[in-house]
This record gives sequence, C-alpha cells and structure tokens, in this order.
Amino acid sequence: MKIPFDPRQRRAVVNPDGTMSIVDHLYELRARLMWSLLAIVATSIVGFYWYSHGPFGLPSTGHLLTGPYCDLPATSRAEITRGGECRLLATGVFDQFNLRLKVAVATGIVLACPVWLYQIWAFIVPALHRKEKRYTITFVALGGTLFVSGAVLGYLMITSAFSFFLTVGNETQVTALQGPQYFGFVLTVMAIFGVSFELPLFIVALNLVGVLPYTKLKKWRRGMLLSMFIFSAVITPSGDPFTMLALGGALAVLLEISIQFARFHDRMKYKNCPSDAWEGELDDEAASPAPASPQPIGASAGPTGSALTASDPIERPEKLMNTSIPRSGLDDIL
Repeated sequence: MKIPFDPRQRRAVVNPDGTMSIVDHLYELRARLMWSLLAIVATSIVGFYWYSHGPFGLPSTGHLLTGPYCDLPATSRAEITRGGECRLLATGVFDQFNLRLKVAVATGIVLACPVWLYQIWAFIVPALHRKEKRYTITFVALGGTLFVSGAVLGYLMITSAFSFFLTVGNETQVTALQGPQYFGFVLTVMAIFGVSFELPLFIVALNLVGVLPYTKLKKWRRGMLLSMFIFSAVITPSGDPFTMLALGGALAVLLEISIQFARFHDRMKYKNCPSDAWEGELDDEAASPAPASPQPIGASAGPTGSALTASDPIERPEKLMNTSIPRSGLDDIL
C-alpha cells in the first residue's frame, strides 16, 4: 500500500524550549545567511538602476554621493569637462562599471536592512521567552532606523569635512578626485556609521537573552564609554576630529540608552519573577552572606535542656579517673 506524500512532513520540527544542537545551529545560520544574501541581491538590482535614474522623483544615488564634492566652490575643484560640469575622474577601463556595481551593492544593503535584521533576530529568538519574542517588529524597526540614521550622519560628516579640508588651500591648488577612491571613502564612512549605530541594539538583544545583565553593564560603563571614542578614532578613515567626535558622541548616547533599557528590563524581570527563582544569584558587587553559626559539639542538650554553650560547665569524669584498670586490659589498650 502506497502512503500519500504529505508536504508538511518536510517542515522542520522546532523544540518548544528552543534548544538546538550545534549542527542544527549551523543549518539555521546557513539558512538565515542565504535569505539575507537573496534579499541583498534583489535590492542591489534596484540600486544598479537607481545609480543613474531617480525613481519617484528622487535624486539618483550617483548624484547624492557626489553632492559633498560638487557642492564645493568651483575654484576648489578641477574642471575636467568642457562645459564645467562636476565630474569625477576615471583612469581605468572598468572603473565606471565597478563603481556603479559597488554603489548598487551598498544601496542594496541599506534597502535590505529590514530583511537581514529580521534574520538576525530570528536566529536569536529561540533563546527568548514568549513575551520577549513579541519585540520582533520593534527590533527590526529600530535596527533599520538606527542603520539609516548612522549612514545619514556619516554623509553629513563627510559634507562638513570636505568643506573644510578641500577648501583650506584652494589659493594654490585644486582637487581632482578619482571616482573609485572618492566613492570608496564615502561608502566606507557611511557603512561605518551605520553599522556602529547597531551596537547598542545588539547590547539590548544580549540583555534580553540574559548574557549581559545590568550589573555587568553598570560595572563596565566607564570602560565602554572610553572604548566608544577609541573605536571612533581608529575606525574613521578620514582621521579628522569632527568625524571622530561626532561618531563617539553618538555612540556614547546610544550606549547610555541601552544601559538604561537593561536596567529597566532587569528590574521588571526581578519584580515579576518569584523570589525563589533568583535564590542564590547575587550582585557581582554585593558581599556574600555570613555563614550560619555551627552547632555546638557534644550533647544536644545541656543541664537546662537546651543546647550546650561555651558557658555551660562540663563535669569532670572523676569516677573514670579513680577507676582501676586491670593490667591485662591496659595491655590491650596500649
């Protein structure tokens, strides 16, 4: 007898408690990466068209990215076209195609950020409780907003940096930038700002999982704030103080917001859970409780019927001392 095929049998069985083996975690990670890459490829095709054609009345991405350079005074940049139009210099055969492809992929990553942020959250969800799984839409919305906000802030920092560094010596020289170097610099700064703005969100996610409680974040606050500015000084490719301070200050504010969220979340978690569920868990800075007093050695009851204490007298065994022991018994003892 042939049993009909049921397509529901191919569905993966997820444990109700969210536990998975290492192999299952690897398969899950591979699936999440594949969905993210497919979304980026689809949005990169849109970005490839958007490079030179602005849809829905929007400016093209090529025009947006060249804005910080083209907004400079005409005396600060070289004119390489006959009509004096703002253009970047391409010295290689494949420079224009590679440049358009790079901008298309960067645009695709920005447009697909809700998808790959959801895949990251879905990979973390099995370790969360049912109430915490409701934060999916909030996580994806905040993640996309923070990524785009970081990229926009990086774009504004590039504009202010160019207006200073490319005009400080225009009396004796003009700037002629090559397309790959210029676009590579702009995209790198925007990507650094966008990814850096996701750091506080991942701190919140780790707090929801239970890896980073508020007590640890409170202890590490000063070191983490200092590391934000050190990270900004190292990661920014321009090296100017304006970009470093802007990135460091924004990360410090977002870090403090994530720490306060962890404080509120842990307080509500301890408040809603019974006290015996947290028995034995102490704060890292709290002292351990004093051990209980040991029971007195000896009889369980003293002369008054209570336990023996140091002040209770102990009778001297006079009878035993005065009792004579036979020689044979003494030899057995010795």
